[in-house]
Amino acid sequence: MNSSPESPEHAGWLAEARLLILAAQREGSRQLGASLREVGLTTAQAEVLEVLHAAGELTLAELGRRLVCEAGSPSRLVDSLVRAELVTRTPSAQDRRTVLLALAPEGAARLARLGAAGAPLTAFMAERLDPEQARTLVDLLGRLVRDTPGGLAIARRAADHTG
Repeated sequence: MNSSPESPEHAGWLAEARLLILAAQREGSRQLGASLREVGLTTAQAEVLEVLHAAGELTLAELGRRLVCEAGSPSRLVDSLVRAELVTRTPSAQDRRTVLLALAPEGAARLARLGAAGAPLTAFMAERLDPEQARTLVDLLGRLVRDTPGGLAIARRAADHTG
């Protein structure tokens, strides 16, 4: 695949696509942020709770490989969630040197409340995209982030839902 635009028109479409992606991300973040404030979570905290809900117990490294919002090791983020009693840490039964992270009951309760609070963002998208358009958007964005750290994190999370 060519790494540079094939024509000025192609370059223009790519520039517009970049701006539209940024605008969509900004609007989504604004709406999601409002919903998260209702349940007392940040975007990164909510993502950790969602990942642990889907995957069950994970090591810190495994969790880090599934996060899109947090780059590197999420140790400080996890520390804040443990202090807030939203996530638990327990030694692994197989290897006492390994610590497993899991969703605490209060974390599950917050996540359930977030589901209801996040409904307006889903409704916003559903008003603008029919199922076929949503699938096309997912396909195109998936192609755009394939083999990037964020794309790999999303693929790992998808595996948690299917495996």
